[in-house]
Parts: sequence; structure tokens; C-alpha cells
Amino acid sequence: MRKLVRCCRGATAVEFAMLAPVFLVLVFGIVVFGCYLAMVHGVQQLAAEAARSSVAGMTDSERNSLATSYVTANASTYPLLTASALSVIAAASAGNANVYVVTVNYDASQSFIFHLPFVPAPPSTIVRSAAIPLGGF
Repeated sequence: MRKLVRCCRGATAVEFAMLAPVFLVLVFGIVVFGCYLAMVHGVQQLAAEAARSSVAGMTDSERNSLATSYVTANASTYPLLTASALSVIAAASAGNANVYVVTVNYDASQSFIFHLPFVPAPPSTIVRSAAIPLGGF
């Protein structure tokens, strides 16, 4: 009986069984939120570049068309974004007619990270805007 009490061969396995799930959930959460932040960054980049491309237009409808076509053409360069879930709103700013605002909405609810267990889900709709002055600085 004394030999059985002093034996530590199974202690490592028990410690591993207790700590491994906590460690794996932590690592898995970091990966999932990293993917979410990559989607947010992609939407912000699309909005910023669409705003820059819209400056070439002469009218609001032409600017809107340029911004929308930029997002449509370049959405595939972001691997975590689905082009069909993106929508673009481009219009002059309500507060200043010399500022043009491009807003990109992304419905991320169909993304794989919203179907995973054990991880709290971030907001499923990502909205990012970019404003650019018209006619110089």
C-alpha cells in the first residue's frame, strides 16, 4: 500500500486531463477572434479604398458607382470575406457637402466562426466607413 501511495506515474496524465481543455479553449478563442478581427480589417480596408477610388467621379451617382464597383471587384482578395454578403452605401456627408462617405456593411452571420461552440460570438454585422474630402484637402 505504501508503494501505491508514493507512485506518481499517473499524476502527469491527470494534470494534463484537467488543464488541456482550458488551454485548448483559450487557444481556440484566440484563433476565432483573430479571424473576426481579420474580417473587420478587410471591411475597413475595402471602405477606405472605395472612398479613395470614388474621388475620381464627377457626380454623386458616378462616385457611388465607382465605390460599389471597387468593392465588388476587390472583395475576393480578402479570403475571409464573402462578396455576396457585402453592401455599399456611398453618399455625400450630411454635415459637409465637400466630404464623401463610403460605408461598407458585411453580414458575417454565415461565417464559420459563428457556428463554433464554446466561443462567445462577436457581433455578426460589421459596419465600417471611410470619409474623403472632395476637391483636394
